[in-house]
Amino acid sequence: MNMGWRSLTLAAAALFFGVCIVSAQSNEQEGPVPVQRIPVDKSASRPKDNRKAPPRSDTNQFSPDESSSKQTQIDVSPPKGDEKHVGASDEELGEFHPWDPHKAAKCVEVGDYYYKLGNYRAAISRYQEALGWKPRDAEATYKLAQVQEKTGDFSGALENYQAYLKILPSGPYAAKAQQGIERVKPKANTAAQASPKPS
Repeated sequence: MNMGWRSLTLAAAALFFGVCIVSAQSNEQEGPVPVQRIPVDKSASRPKDNRKAPPRSDTNQFSPDESSSKQTQIDVSPPKGDEKHVGASDEELGEFHPWDPHKAAKCVEVGDYYYKLGNYRAAISRYQEALGWKPRDAEATYKLAQVQEKTGDFSGALENYQAYLKILPSGPYAAKAQQGIERVKPKANTAAQASPKPS
């Protein structure tokens, strides 16, 4: 049985090398491949000789803000009445935030891990990072409010519980968010009254 495989392998190798040698010899006999000529329109005018003064793109022919081709100019101004989108704050309009729901979900998952360990500062950081990747993420908003309540940031917790209810008024955490608002609101008002007012 072993001899059968060995002889079969040797026969396949000999056949392969034989084919390689034959194809190499046939390529040597053919010579170079002839160049194909593209038909030229005889009635076309000759191109302008610009060897003495070639066209330049750095001349002051165009202003720096102007495109060299009128066809490529694009009007990027907003349509009339659309200077500000509904619900967008001034901060959001001035900055571009990347949107990546997968990274946001991963940040929420890591935030949950830190929350279970009792590392609330790390959990807050992860939930805020999730909201950076996906600004209106309802789960991250609710969980951030939960952690803020645990750390004593009652005004932040109140704000995020209310934000959750704006995003998902009848979502899975809606009842808990409403209870959180009722728990945190008096504490947030007390903290606001106790803090010194800037003069």
